[in-house]
Amino acid sequence: MTAVTTAPPASPAPARRTGGRGHLAGTGPLLRLALRRDRVIVPVWLVVIAMMVLSMPNTLKEVYGTTAQRADLMDSLATNASLRALYGPVFDQSFGGLTAWRVGAFAGVFAAVMSLVIVVRHTREEEETGRQEMISSAMVGRRAPLTSALLTALVANALLGLLVAAGLAGEGGAGALALGLGIAGVGMVFATMAAIVAQFTESARLAKGLTSALLGAAFVLRAAGDSATADGSSLLTWLSPVGWLENMRSFGAERWWVLLLFAGAIAVQTIGAYELAGRRDVGMSFLPSRPGPAHGRLGTAGALAWRLQRGAVIGWSLGFLAAGIVFGGLTEGATDLVGDNENTREIIGRMGGQTGLTDAFLAAMVGILGMVGALYIVASVLRLHGEETSQRAEPVLANAVGRLRWAAGHLAVAFAGATLIMLLAACGLSLGYGHDFGPIVGACLVQLPAIWLLGSLAVLLHGVSPQLAVGAWGVAGLALLIGWIGPALDLPQPLMNLSPFSHLPKLPGQDLAWSPVLLLTGVAVALTAAGLAGLRRRDLATG
Repeated sequence: MTAVTTAPPASPAPARRTGGRGHLAGTGPLLRLALRRDRVIVPVWLVVIAMMVLSMPNTLKEVYGTTAQRADLMDSLATNASLRALYGPVFDQSFGGLTAWRVGAFAGVFAAVMSLVIVVRHTREEEETGRQEMISSAMVGRRAPLTSALLTALVANALLGLLVAAGLAGEGGAGALALGLGIAGVGMVFATMAAIVAQFTESARLAKGLTSALLGAAFVLRAAGDSATADGSSLLTWLSPVGWLENMRSFGAERWWVLLLFAGAIAVQTIGAYELAGRRDVGMSFLPSRPGPAHGRLGTAGALAWRLQRGAVIGWSLGFLAAGIVFGGLTEGATDLVGDNENTREIIGRMGGQTGLTDAFLAAMVGILGMVGALYIVASVLRLHGEETSQRAEPVLANAVGRLRWAAGHLAVAFAGATLIMLLAACGLSLGYGHDFGPIVGACLVQLPAIWLLGSLAVLLHGVSPQLAVGAWGVAGLALLIGWIGPALDLPQPLMNLSPFSHLPKLPGQDLAWSPVLLLTGVAVALTAAGLAGLRRRDLATG
């Protein structure tokens, strides 16, 4: 009888470790990947924000060069609630203290926007496109993507804080360090906030929108508190992370203990994000999207584009209306603040034209709104890029929809949306100022050719190659940087001419010159046509 031998039972495979370090497995490679993917956009953000801050001391030395002028400024701010609402109170007469007053809050807001974009890009956006599911099939821990995203934001904010601290060290080492840490702190607060919001939404667009809304609420709280008190002591100011930055009192009697508020908020939100990330499946969220109707109601590519972008259009429209009201309300107060300061009058004149001070100030504010509007149109045009690289465009184009018709829907929303937000900005300016509705509307509409030109450049870059599309952000950032600091530094005209906004007539106050308006519009049409031709010829991107 033949003996039968049986093999010993196979030992069970070791269970995959899910606790401790196992949750963070693969964080290093994911961090390197994230830094590589952001090697263009993050440096652009850092240069724009750092230059905005570091250029300010020289500007202030030109405008408020004497002790008497700086004392007059502080006296004016003590009684001008509208300007305190915009910039906050000033705590020290030094040029470092005035720099912290003039651009500190705005630098914090820009750092927050940079940070929330980074975190959402490397968390929710990766899940939405399906790339995260593929990555998670390897030896990648559950919390490794979130950790790498937060570390990427931390690296960006640390570099920004270092640039600010090193660049302003000549104005006072302690104050420069406090301002740099405060700006980086605001960025990280909203980075961790975005990490939490990303757990509740299935859409990267919605995650960015909700976090941006929270940032806007924080700025409004800070503004409301500062309009009520002249020393930043309002409870509303303390409820806002932007207000914490202000209350560090950089270059004055620094309050280092305020850093504990940043550290506490970052720690609590990070723990919350980690807990939430461990309790859901990849691609899912705690607030799932509602199922759509059984039968589709979108019959055209244009209707689909509007459905996808209507939230952004509404958000930007409300923001521009509110900004217009604020800027309009500042007009009379700014005139009182400038007073007999000839240097300030010259800077406003370079921004808004050599006309009366009120018209020049309004023209300067319209110009700022126009440059910010360029960011909207670039973001809206690049929605084409997002739809294509996420492969959501492919099912649409598989039907009886041509590429040009698909692109035209998104471009119609982008270019018409830019017109809408500038019209609402004009309404806000008129409401805040109280009169001159017609001239202000004309001034806002004159900004459109330059806005359209930057949008058409985004169309061209995306049409030629999806890899070049991100370069549109660099061009828009350069135009914003030139318009922001160029008049204050009195940059050479050839350098100023790199921005299309420098070629527009300064309205209200000047005569309308049609030549640059028509020329910029013609160039925008030509670039858009070239971009659409390139899109029609090339292959679709696969990711």
